[in-house]
Amino acid sequence: MSHLFDPPALPSAPIRGLEARFPIRRIFCVGRNYEAHAKEMGVQVDREAPFYFTKSAFAYVASGATVKYPPESANYHYEMELVAAIGKAGFRIPVTTALDHVFGYACGLDMTRRDLQLKAREERRPWDLGKDFENSAVLSAIVPVAEIGHPSKGRIELTVNGSVRQSSDLALLIHPVPALVAHLSRFYHLMPGDLIYTGTPEGVGPVVAGDRIEGAIDHVGSIALTIAPAE
Repeated sequence: MSHLFDPPALPSAPIRGLEARFPIRRIFCVGRNYEAHAKEMGVQVDREAPFYFTKSAFAYVASGATVKYPPESANYHYEMELVAAIGKAGFRIPVTTALDHVFGYACGLDMTRRDLQLKAREERRPWDLGKDFENSAVLSAIVPVAEIGHPSKGRIELTVNGSVRQSSDLALLIHPVPALVAHLSRFYHLMPGDLIYTGTPEGVGPVVAGDRIEGAIDHVGSIALTIAPAE
């Protein structure tokens, strides 16, 4: 089969301790999965069921990168998150076996054009312009479950220019990883290469050109991003 133009290579992320890389298939993001963050955004939490938005695999950017301030936004925010990397296919997965489908974990930054997201929310429109854009899915190296197990508690923290902005604990996730995998698999056939950004704690806020973002999750690793001026 010929193509009209050469298809782009599938983005992939490094795996700690391995030469092989993790090909990124889809990126699912969980909204309002820490109660304190939902409150700071002025919305109620839903403890009955999580909700999601997606990002293109091509929104991926590696930890340590320098990215330009995104276009058409004046309110560019960080959101520090635990990311679960799916390594085994599954559909309608029972919560009791959901963790069998997780290959590993990483630190993630769900970068957000907050002004565009809030405008879309007010107009009851999709969040795509606020969430799914170039370099908006920052990811550290993925750490295999075989190395760290399944973290269900531990510090999650983010600093901007050395000042702490987010500090919480994974134990405060409203919907933990097993529940997310089981619930999401009711609507999608989960496949190796899928990523689940599990939500951010309170303390989100804006960054500007010149800022340095650094984050860490106990037992998982660290992540960094530098903001350059807009084009």
